[in-house]
Amino acid sequence: MRHRPVTYSSAATFQALADPTRRAVLDLLRRGSQPAGEIAGAFPVSRPAISKHLRLLRRAHLVREHREGRHRVYQLNPEPLRAVDSWLEQYRSFWTMNLNSLKAFVEAEHAKETQPQPAPRPNTKLSKGDR
Repeated sequence: MRHRPVTYSSAATFQALADPTRRAVLDLLRRGSQPAGEIAGAFPVSRPAISKHLRLLRRAHLVREHREGRHRVYQLNPEPLRAVDSWLEQYRSFWTMNLNSLKAFVEAEHAKETQPQPAPRPNTKLSKGDR
């Protein structure tokens, strides 16, 4: 069997990640492979609902499934998350640049405010004879 390159749909990945329950399932699988029943037991929703979430995660290639006896065991597949990371990198750069600019501005303003101010000039009134 030849190895085919796998392409991941970033749209399917983002759609799968949009749901908080699916993100929680991925967080659970970061600890290691787990049978579907154990995954379902970790959530207050029905087993069929978790099964649907696992199916969507599998279709997005975010999890892999294999059988061990009667159990379906799921494990995290981090590869599609690279597309998410790549997309987020653009925003990391944007925020880093803007936050650095904000930091420089705030530090400059703080320096202006904390600089010793020159002593005020005494207000000397001229006498009638000095005018």
